[in-house]
Amino acid sequence: MKVLLSIKPEFVEEIIAGRKKFEYRKKLFKQSVDSVVIYASKPMGLIIGEFTIDTILVETPHDLWTKTKRYSGITKQFFSKYFNGKERGYAIKIKKFFQYTDPINPFDMIEDFVAPQSFRYVSEEIGECLQNCAFCDDSAYTSEDVTGVQTMLSHRFNRAFSG
Repeated sequence: MKVLLSIKPEFVEEIIAGRKKFEYRKKLFKQSVDSVVIYASKPMGLIIGEFTIDTILVETPHDLWTKTKRYSGITKQFFSKYFNGKERGYAIKIKKFFQYTDPINPFDMIEDFVAPQSFRYVSEEIGECLQNCAFCDDSAYTSEDVTGVQTMLSHRFNRAFSG
């Protein structure tokens, strides 16, 4: 299963640059998720790529920071403020990141698109579409693979997300 995550543009840039290998969350998905589609929140407002999940750490904020700070892509101050008052936090470790050659503007494809506050499950239809394009296995990816995925996504996008 895949989820669509809203991530601030400055953190998306850190993921693209390879400096951020952990995405932090206060709450986690109830269903089993193996990859994340990234929605870069406003002012970008675009779906820019996706990543496969290596593992998900569940720790106290102190232990989470100790284990992940090298590739956090954020400051200790931001981390502490984000997890203030929380007994535990989650760090989604990025295994492989794939940037789309042409970001997808969901507002052009879905009439009443609302960006998820935290995350949104992606329907099986899009998940199958991505798998059929050999986009989610461990093989090497070409720009043609990515473009093919984007084309199929555009055609199916309007009915593809489940709430």
